[in-house]
Amino acid sequence: MAAQINPSILSADFARLAEEAKAVEGADWLHVDVMDNHFVPNLTLGVPIVESLSRATDIPLDCHLMIEDPDRWAPQYVEAGAGSVTFHAEAAAAPVRTAREIRAKGARASMALKPATPIEPYEDLLPELDMLLIMTVEPGFGGQSFLDIMLPKIRRTRQLIAKHGLQLWLQVDGGVSAATIERCAEAGADVFVAGSAVYNTDDPAAAVRMLRHQADEATAKAPWACAH
Repeated sequence: MAAQINPSILSADFARLAEEAKAVEGADWLHVDVMDNHFVPNLTLGVPIVESLSRATDIPLDCHLMIEDPDRWAPQYVEAGAGSVTFHAEAAAAPVRTAREIRAKGARASMALKPATPIEPYEDLLPELDMLLIMTVEPGFGGQSFLDIMLPKIRRTRQLIAKHGLQLWLQVDGGVSAATIERCAEAGADVFVAGSAVYNTDDPAAAVRMLRHQADEATAKAPWACAH
């Protein structure tokens, strides 16, 4: 499949979110980081902002819940207008039930893993998901440097997806930029969250197009893609 670019509004101007969403027209999804100052040491957006954003843009919303008790809150983000909802494996008490509730409400279900969390214990859960997110920085703040040590984990995850014959998107989030996106694509990622690499430019829409082009070029040469 073609690479998907999800600009992160964590790097946008919060006072102008509707305009910032329009600035990335052509993006595949708009990534919305929800932080509660408990699961991660930062506080950002909640359900009311997601509701407002869903009315302000035609770009589907990809909500990443970096919060405690996602089993309780995830369905509410679908009701607020999210097209995809990601909960953290480290925070979910009932990940299968939560994924099924997200799907039942009409959104894509996704699970995220922090850098130190291995993928292997969650292999049996993969069929319950539409996307898996590999964090390539510690969650909680934008603008961090990409962790190259996550590339083997991305490769192992792509191998597990192929092993089970799943149509599962593999997303990366953290430090994704023109300097790192090709390595992520070569390793097996096909959905890319980019914050400052998009919003800290003069033309965010052009940045989205360039990142997608880079990812598509790298994917075309990647062993995992050539095997399909």
